[in-house]
Amino acid sequence: MDQNALKMAAAKAALDYVEDNTVIGVGTGSTVNFFIAELIRGKARIKAAVSSSVASTRLLRDGGIDVLELNDAGTLSIYVDGADEVTRHLAMIKGGGAALTREKIVAAASEKFICIADTSKLVDVLGKFPLPVEVIPMARSYVARELVRLGGHPEWRVREGKAVVTDNGNWILDVRGLAITNPVELELQINQIAGVVTNGLFARRGADVLLLAAAEGVQRISAGRA
Repeated sequence: MDQNALKMAAAKAALDYVEDNTVIGVGTGSTVNFFIAELIRGKARIKAAVSSSVASTRLLRDGGIDVLELNDAGTLSIYVDGADEVTRHLAMIKGGGAALTREKIVAAASEKFICIADTSKLVDVLGKFPLPVEVIPMARSYVARELVRLGGHPEWRVREGKAVVTDNGNWILDVRGLAITNPVELELQINQIAGVVTNGLFARRGADVLLLAAAEGVQRISAGRA
């Protein structure tokens, strides 16, 4: 199976967790796009969605699914999103698509977090994928220096000569070289740096269920059963 087929398999497996007439949280990224496509095919099942990005909101609305603001939705039944890296303990690195802050907020407001991924995203220790850190623009240099003090090698995310700007109007530092042996502690430590909005470690609130697609099928890994 090619990677797109694996992403589709994980996305379809997530439909088992979608209950009729509920408001669900929807993440961002290539695997989530397959999930959105599946939602659109059966859109009568859900009442509405809360999206973690402008891009996902556009896809949902184009497919006829109502998108609510989180402030108007209350607690969500589930949140479905992908990961850039994930461990069997269901800690993740996210933020390759620069939507990490809204993803973290929607995840926190959801009763259950369903992570959909293929086996290429599974790792024993987080950190091969650079850790995204969303920063207030004026604090970029200061935060970068503090990240160096933690042993990281931060790089300002720039594309085509321009800074990548998040949906919140902020910038991203991608940090390589961190030893992420205790993701909960490091998540807290980085978030305490003045000027950091949040970082892409999802460890304090990791996934509740990982749907991991492989050629032989989709494995379901629950928190506490790694």
